Amino acid sequence: MHADWDNAHTDFQAPGNRPSAAGLAESESDWRRQLAEAPNGHLLRDNAMLRALASGAPIHLLHLTRSLDAVRRSEQLLASTGCLVGALYCSPLTLSAGGALRPHNLGAHMLESRTTLESRSNSTPLVIEVTPSGPAPAKGLDYLRLGSIHMRTHLAFRHVLTSEEDDQVTRSVVDRVRAAAPFLDTLLRTASGAATANEAFLNDLAATVPVLPYLGYVYFETVAEYLMLHSTSPATRACAERGEMNNRLYKDLAFAAVEGMGVLFDVGRFHPDHARLLGLVGRIEASLTPGVAGYVRRRMSHLFAATALATDQDATAITFHGADLDMLTRAAPSLLGQLLFRDVRLLDRYPQLYHCFEQAKALEAWAYWNSQGIGTPFNGTCPKGEIGINPAYPNARFTVWTARSCERGLVHPVDELVAVPAPRLVPWLVAPLRDRTEEQQWLNRRPVPASGRRSHGG
Repeated sequence: MHADWDNAHTDFQAPGNRPSAAGLAESESDWRRQLAEAPNGHLLRDNAMLRALASGAPIHLLHLTRSLDAVRRSEQLLASTGCLVGALYCSPLTLSAGGALRPHNLGAHMLESRTTLESRSNSTPLVIEVTPSGPAPAKGLDYLRLGSIHMRTHLAFRHVLTSEEDDQVTRSVVDRVRAAAPFLDTLLRTASGAATANEAFLNDLAATVPVLPYLGYVYFETVAEYLMLHSTSPATRACAERGEMNNRLYKDLAFAAVEGMGVLFDVGRFHPDHARLLGLVGRIEASLTPGVAGYVRRRMSHLFAATALATDQDATAITFHGADLDMLTRAAPSLLGQLLFRDVRLLDRYPQLYHCFEQAKALEAWAYWNSQGIGTPFNGTCPKGEIGINPAYPNARFTVWTARSCERGLVHPVDELVAVPAPRLVPWLVAPLRDRTEEQQWLNRRPVPASGRRSHGG
């Protein structure tokens, strides 16, 4: 268990070179050097959030709640699986003169979007002061590396499914891989150093994401990383001077690329083709357009191969054509775990089964963070300012206030609440928000034959 969680965390102060399958053209260390050389690459190891965690001093965090009355009644703030497996979603605040707090640019976006996004309407800002007993390590959780944990949890709790549900999930996952096999093989070939054309790669990617939505997550994180590390706009430079990555870049990208993101932020639906991606990036920052396609092709291919395959495999010797459950279990268990995790959530009964699958992972996460001295875990796909609160952390004091924001964009604590983070998960709230049209089309599909489709080429 501990090794799985170690692998899922990146230490940005002392990064290692995690093992990966053989045959990849570049290692994690190779990519780390390339990322550090980007215009904003220094922020990967030296940013305001990481400095605050390393100081051991009290930190202030912004959280939005739409359940203030329930918080008052229960005196508890509950964790969400949508935040780092089981944390309380926040962004940093910096104490300024007079006791007001300046929000991180991510927090400023959160506050502004309360009037524009349905998911944040009628929300109340809270200020949470966390007083730790000492410094915290700069170890962030990378959800793209949770596959082995999802797999282990699924195997442990699959017997809460009916045999029909279990069969539906297994057949769906295998069919998805078979249908996506041509592009999955392209990813492995590219990660192994083969030449591929940018336009064909992105067009095939866009066509494959609706069949394998997990690729949308990898695609989105890759483009977000590119934007934040390579932007040189005045707004990005101003963020960098404050030790912050510019989160508005990928927020603007997401809301422009996917309809309905304001109701449910679901990057599994992120799948712009080559022309649309260039258009989206051009509207955000025109100077970034020429490099984005090549970056996505190289970086996404590496991320997929490094996080999907078993470390005893050779990426050059694997094909997903004709894949079955045994092959996936042996060669790509982390990919299988990611896919099982997402397909189980499509079951009609999942709102009732949610805690069976998610509570176990949350308990493991809390235990791991406590063993590492992590009271405030953060999103380690990139240390961009998404930070959570470990609700089971025993070595910190928490003080909570309702808050208001002023015309200068500062946050002011108003009334102290009798409430603390609690190690419990909020109920499953996604199902009523999700448009299930594409899901129903998939569930009503014809089974994909074991031979798969012919290769796309490219």
